[in-house]
Amino acid sequence: QVQLVESGGGLVQAGGSLRLSCAASGRTFSSYGSGWFRQAPGKEREFVATINWSGRSTYYADSVKGRFTISRDNAKNTVYLQMNSLKPEDTAVYYCAAKWSVQSSAGLTTTHEYDYWGQGTQVTVSS
Repeated sequence: QVQLVESGGGLVQAGGSLRLSCAASGRTFSSYGSGWFRQAPGKEREFVATINWSGRSTYYADSVKGRFTISRDNAKNTVYLQMNSLKPEDTAVYYCAAKWSVQSSAGLTTTHEYDYWGQGTQVTVSS
């Protein structure tokens, strides 16, 4: 079992930045692929970014490419999402997810591929 706890959400003005953290416990996190998803009110949960177990491969949704950066520190069992140039449409609850995977490429982009989820952290971007 892996437990995931997100933090770092909050209220920010458009154009601002936030860094989300996802702290993992329970297993050797360095063997897990990880991802960030988000869910706005009345919408389905959508893919944001994913990173492979080593951190050498990442993949982003088109809507955040060039503005968001996913990274990880396996020594700290933590995955990060740096969000810059935030827009009101980025407002959502952001969820961290993990799946045991030692693939060299970051290809986990759908919700059903992940086994573990955090409780979510709210990000609100005001215009």
